[in-house]
Amino acid sequence: MSGEREPVTLTITTITFMRAAGLILPLAITCEVNAQHPYPTKPVRIITPNAPGGSSDVLARLLGHKLTEGWGQQVVIDNRPGGNGFIGGDTLARAPADGYTLMVISPTHIITPLLLPAPYDPVKGFTPVAAIGSTDFLLVLHPSVQAGSLHELIALAKARPGHLNYASAGGGSPAHLANALFNMITGVALQHIPYKGGGPALTALIGGEVQLYFAIPIATISHVKNGRLKAIAIGSESRLTSLPQVPTFAESGVAAFDSRIWYGVIAPPATPVRIVDKLSTDIARHLDTPDFRNRFTAEAMTALSLRPDQFAALMRADSAKYSRVIKSANIRAD
Repeated sequence: MSGEREPVTLTITTITFMRAAGLILPLAITCEVNAQHPYPTKPVRIITPNAPGGSSDVLARLLGHKLTEGWGQQVVIDNRPGGNGFIGGDTLARAPADGYTLMVISPTHIITPLLLPAPYDPVKGFTPVAAIGSTDFLLVLHPSVQAGSLHELIALAKARPGHLNYASAGGGSPAHLANALFNMITGVALQHIPYKGGGPALTALIGGEVQLYFAIPIATISHVKNGRLKAIAIGSESRLTSLPQVPTFAESGVAAFDSRIWYGVIAPPATPVRIVDKLSTDIARHLDTPDFRNRFTAEAMTALSLRPDQFAALMRADSAKYSRVIKSANIRAD
């Protein structure tokens, strides 16, 4: 019929002209966005800058297991101990910013650069993803130490100054700072023996190379329960449900001792926001599940779900705090 319009056919020539004129730019942008691959589509690596067996390693494996279940993609734990934590950090800093390489960190990540020249800025040189948990130090002894309480340990240390050694995960590590604070508060002179990570430090204590260790409960409770170690005080405000017989430092007369530390996940610098947001959301979802909460409670940990910007603020605040402690105690890296 003469009044009907002819159908419009877009020939290749017409499309080329429209693209050149910018008339289908919105369509091109839409196609580009929709073409972005979902994340993750292949195995994800989580670095821990410590040897196997330490608290960061244990937590990384727990988180990795849950992420594997949720994603349907394998999460591989990559232990990179040594170099005062710089080996793991530098490995992450040089990794592609695609979300397939992450790292679980503790305050050691921000403490060590306060003591030694670092190849990166611990906060600005990475992309914060999420804080995932916090815990308190558990003071554990080798069974051979003739002290069944914190009061008895202090008395023994004062009677034999310089004869009791304590382990740490390295010079300037959180355990080192915790024991330095303990020395200052109580007036004892416990000797520092640094190891390359929490795992080796714990192994040395179990083997009797050192007499005590300010340890993280998640890596230590099983050894206390089977008698390999003796726990005499916990730094939390209340007793642990998993070790109800162990008093707090406050109950033992050392109320000034504050040892809470955190764990979190970071990514390489310039990791895309959409990937960071997905990681943060997925991690928070797992932290909120009953089985994860129950596991945290059993291991004397508290879930600490913080957004990337909140986690960055926490790291900056603790960096300033630890700087003051290091200067006050005149702590040097070993």
